[in-house]
Amino acid sequence: MNNLLNTATLDLSQNKEITEILATGKNLRIERIISTGQTTASDFWYDQSENEFVCILQGDAKLLIEDETEIHLKTGDYLLLPAHRRHKVTYTSTTPPCIWLTVFFNNE
Repeated sequence: MNNLLNTATLDLSQNKEITEILATGKNLRIERIISTGQTTASDFWYDQSENEFVCILQGDAKLLIEDETEIHLKTGDYLLLPAHRRHKVTYTSTTPPCIWLTVFFNNE
């Protein structure tokens, strides 16, 4: 049995984001991401070929979506980012760590 909120066995002191692949399939990938203050480089935009469903399980984060304002996501909030919707992470909480559940999928 695993728990999405359990971080006890992880070393969060190294200031590195941790990504764990929880499940994969032909057109699907589910990840748990643990952020402790990490953000996207100011000159980089995510531009993914997959749709991305994002849910904040713990903590909070801010996403900047190209041509839109910044979105503040708190515990329990979720968002669907269609493929090629350029975005970046501008903030993640440190206490508590920001725990994301992300589901990447194709429409095929």
